[in-house]
Amino acid sequence: MSVVKATKEEKKKKETGEEEEEISEDLDLKVKKYLRGGAANFDDLKDKKLKGQLSHREFLYGASAKAAAKYEKWLMPSEGGYLEADGPVEKTWRIKQEDIRREVDISSSRNQHDVILPEFSPYTLDFTSNGQYMAAAGRKGHLAIVDMKNMIPRREIQVGETVRDVVFLQDQSFFAAAQKKYTYIYGQEGIEAHCLKDQGAVLKLQFLKNHFLLASINKFGQLHYEDVSMGAMVGNIRTGLGRTDVMQVNPYNAVVALGHSGGTVTMWKPTSSAPLVKMLCHHGPVSALAFHPNGHLMATAGKEKKIKLWDLRKFEVLQTLPGHAKTLDFSQRGLLACGIGSFVQVLSDFSGTQNYSRYMNHSMVKGYKISNLLFRPYEDVLGIGHSMGWSSILIPGSGEPNFDSWVANPFETRKQRGEKEVHLLLDKLPPETIMLDPTKIGTVKTARKKEKLTKKEVEAEMEATVEAVKDSINMKKKTKGRSKPSKKLKKRQEIIAKAKRPFLEQQMQDGQLSIKKQKVSEEVELPKSLQRFARKKAAT
Repeated sequence: MSVVKATKEEKKKKETGEEEEEISEDLDLKVKKYLRGGAANFDDLKDKKLKGQLSHREFLYGASAKAAAKYEKWLMPSEGGYLEADGPVEKTWRIKQEDIRREVDISSSRNQHDVILPEFSPYTLDFTSNGQYMAAAGRKGHLAIVDMKNMIPRREIQVGETVRDVVFLQDQSFFAAAQKKYTYIYGQEGIEAHCLKDQGAVLKLQFLKNHFLLASINKFGQLHYEDVSMGAMVGNIRTGLGRTDVMQVNPYNAVVALGHSGGTVTMWKPTSSAPLVKMLCHHGPVSALAFHPNGHLMATAGKEKKIKLWDLRKFEVLQTLPGHAKTLDFSQRGLLACGIGSFVQVLSDFSGTQNYSRYMNHSMVKGYKISNLLFRPYEDVLGIGHSMGWSSILIPGSGEPNFDSWVANPFETRKQRGEKEVHLLLDKLPPETIMLDPTKIGTVKTARKKEKLTKKEVEAEMEATVEAVKDSINMKKKTKGRSKPSKKLKKRQEIIAKAKRPFLEQQMQDGQLSIKKQKVSEEVELPKSLQRFARKKAAT
């Protein structure tokens, strides 16, 4: 019996040892992901103090990477998958939706569907932040809220007029629809809650979740910001760049970007009447734009058949791709969907170098015209609004596999939703916090350099100081011979001259600097083509 027990214990030890080896290998791989390159070599350093400080810093880097790897292992158990080709001959973009449907499970295959409603089309779509509900708006007045988990339409209404766009507010309990004349806000039951008449005929809507602001652009090129928690207009801005229906919100800093017919993209905040950024992106009209979830990458499409990827930290082009797109959208994992006509193309960046290449293709039925593309959060699903209804296709690797229940919970209950809404209202950010670089919030503002005063301002300041000195002069009566009027006048003039001296010295310094600059500019050698226009020096 003792021998049998010993063999069982040995087997257990072997199994636990193998498991520990596997865990350590996984941790090593994840630690490499979080490390900032290889360890530095300090053998050549002679300064012992510096060597100790740097080695301690390297130790801290390693400890933080190990901690991050452990947290990822336990808090992020699921890993996102992608389509992988078997060899160099096979290409992922040749795999069709029918092939994917045959391989996936039943619950995933239900996400692949087509809803044909030609009498109300074309459709635009919007998802809640947790991906649980979808809002569909038909151009001819049809509004629908669909439970995507159970594939059940929760509410359908017919408004009887043109609907250009639809967007959810803080959750599925309210949504806004841009109709023929005004923007309307509806409740979950389809009952009209508000009519926003100040915004006019709106073409595009966006909701800023952290600020509770509904941003809209109307047909006259006016950008409006409506605070839906207070019912007040926060910003009313005339862009001055004409009509546009290309509008997106940067998820990183809540800045609204507009694409214009002149090829420019402007970025706005509600507290400024001038654009924060105005950049020329294309030589033709901008047809679509989208932001990466990290907020540092922007994709734009122009009518000159070019798709450009921009680094917003430097405002430089990273990549230019051939092709035209009427609609663009980034997924949570960074896949880029482009739609034009009846064709959908998905681009991927597996290397992490922001070099996008073709990943998947999908062709709709001939004659369908795509109007809207939108990835569903936390699912490998792409929603397509088109001229005959809406469709849904599977894009492996597009959704985030791990969700944070404090941010967006796909399985939230009614009680959790209510608590979340209260927390959102308590944590609501004021409009002044919208800026290009939100990391500046909470930092100390640097002191500005004093602006140089003009000649008139300097003279006025000098006169004011002289008058003040004159009023303050109080001559004391002294002994005989020292209180003569001439001596008093001389003393008075000396005091006034002393007050004028700093201003006169500053004027002299400025004059000398301007003379020096003039001499330096004259000494600069001109190019040969311009030398004949230079002033010739007098012969000595």
